[in-house]
Amino acid sequence: MLYKSVAKPFLFRIDPEKAHHLVIDGLHSASRVPGIPAMMRSMYGVKECPELAVDVFGVYFPHPVGLAAGLDKNAKAVGMFANIGFGFAEVGTVTPKGQAGNELPRLFRLPPDEALVNRMGFNNEGTAAMAQRLSNVKDRRIPIAVNIGKNKSTPNELAHEDYRACLQALYSYGDFFVVNISSPNTPDLRALQHGDELRLLLSTVMEEMRGQAKSHGGTVKPVLVKIAPDMTDEQLRYTVETIAASGVNGIIASNTTLSREGLSHPNAQETGGLSGRPLRERSTEVIREVYRLTGGKLPIIGSGGIFTADDAYDKIRAGASLVEIYTALIYRGPELLRELTRGLKERLHKDGYHSIAEAVGADHR
Repeated sequence: MLYKSVAKPFLFRIDPEKAHHLVIDGLHSASRVPGIPAMMRSMYGVKECPELAVDVFGVYFPHPVGLAAGLDKNAKAVGMFANIGFGFAEVGTVTPKGQAGNELPRLFRLPPDEALVNRMGFNNEGTAAMAQRLSNVKDRRIPIAVNIGKNKSTPNELAHEDYRACLQALYSYGDFFVVNISSPNTPDLRALQHGDELRLLLSTVMEEMRGQAKSHGGTVKPVLVKIAPDMTDEQLRYTVETIAASGVNGIIASNTTLSREGLSHPNAQETGGLSGRPLRERSTEVIREVYRLTGGKLPIIGSGGIFTADDAYDKIRAGASLVEIYTALIYRGPELLRELTRGLKERLHKDGYHSIAEAVGADHR
């Protein structure tokens, strides 16, 4: 209750982006104070249990609830995410060169809707800064995914080279990688989800991944593609077919939406991607369709509108092997991680399952 009664009222009185930086910088600083990480684990940490462990695309996850990309764009707080209860975390989106992103203001709260609108525009410090930070993380308790994108100034016909550059700089530091082609806040980025541009991009990514694996030794690290929730059924089918044929290891469904259906707060008028509770049903529909289209053979990470254990479990039963939160963390705080994992364990037992893997895609059987 500490977050809801003390931290949230304070953070919600200040500008959303300032609050964002205050949280990330605070976690970064706290990780370096002796005793604080252990205290955070005692307050918020999630104990491992066999029922919740997930082994997918060759990576072990202590439980299926992770942090979505966007909160820690520069990998500043990586050392603290396990301490506050996450089973894995995505950092980024990172681009080859640092860039300022879009003009301020660019992050907006919609409290009655439990949502956020952002038009950040891939603001980040670039791959070199992220590589330096990740190289300093010695006690990695959970898998870390690196979410990669292209610089705003890079034309789409050269976008594949930006993704290649990200992998070249960061391959050593990620446990798996996420190709972000679905943010609505970089001009024309979503065009990369379709046709020849998508095929070129993914073939370049996989070629580079194989080259990096050969150079560093070991097997090729997993790659997932993050897709938008706003595609038509036909667009989704073609996109999933192209992704599946490329040899990547999975799909994240989904990114933020351009839809504003059913919102009540005036900030719904702001341009940008919408995240939070209003995205819950659509993201679950996309998960269900991706699972159907791939016959359950391509692992899915479900993201969008998860606020309760039922929300997470619905996505797992629809076909997700893992799930991610972001906006719910802003509204509910780190206490949510224990609520979600405890609730998932209860729902598995109620349905007679002994593991998350048994529940994945249960709605299709």
